[in-house]
Amino acid sequence: MADTTVDRQVDKAHAFRRMHERSAILLLPNAWDAGSARLFAQRGFAAIATTSAGMAWSLGYADGEQAPLTEVLAAIARIVRVVDLPVTADIETGYGETPEAVAATVRAAIAAGAVGINLEDGRPGHGPLRPVEEAAARIRAARGAAEAAGVPIVINARVDNWMQHVADPAVPLADAVQRAQAYLAAGADGIYPIGLGDRATLAALVRAVDAPVNVAAGPGMPDLAELAGLGVARVSTATRFATLALAAVDRAAAALLESGRFDGLAATFTYADAQRLFERG
Repeated sequence: MADTTVDRQVDKAHAFRRMHERSAILLLPNAWDAGSARLFAQRGFAAIATTSAGMAWSLGYADGEQAPLTEVLAAIARIVRVVDLPVTADIETGYGETPEAVAATVRAAIAAGAVGINLEDGRPGHGPLRPVEEAAARIRAARGAAEAAGVPIVINARVDNWMQHVADPAVPLADAVQRAQAYLAAGADGIYPIGLGDRATLAALVRAVDAPVNVAAGPGMPDLAELAGLGVARVSTATRFATLALAAVDRAAAALLESGRFDGLAATFTYADAQRLFERG
């Protein structure tokens, strides 16, 4: 990258970091391709995240690091190219078994233009959690890679305790807090307890962790005002927009096959609207 490109990326990284100062809640839409990213930018979001699942599906693979990293990086680079906003990339568990492999993935994500990452503490495909020391070492490697690249990325460390389908959401809290504190000490900037929607447990986690806490939006979750009241700093939409898009097409396709009528193909978002997303100047 030319120096001017690097400088702009560093500026975006600093801007994205300021969005995590907890003075206001940060709402992040998760894009899966260039079109969705441009749409979110046009709507006025301050920054954009990627969704690993939505991106994998758009590339023709299942979620869980099934999509080749080279294709994922190319998709991240396309999103960075079409929006003048900070982009944070979901790199799942880091695409590698060793901290060194995670560092290489982070370097590649930075080279693609990302100014933030999500890094999971489970194994690929929502597998069992790694031992806390092992997971922390991977975050430490990610931070080292960012420092070496000179781009102060925001590392959002996922604690996947609530992805293990526990019956009582309060049960994993102590382990999650221990993990969060270890990850922050290793260089993470924020904590992402994905799958946690219980208000009391979420409030307890926020109180126990002196860092921005990210939750995933979805039906049944508290709204933005209530989440802000609980102390949540960041809300991302995870796969929700990608599955909404697929659901809309699925409904229209089913109606077409069933009725033979084309009424279901009417849309308020037109060809011209899509063209305008990519018109410059």
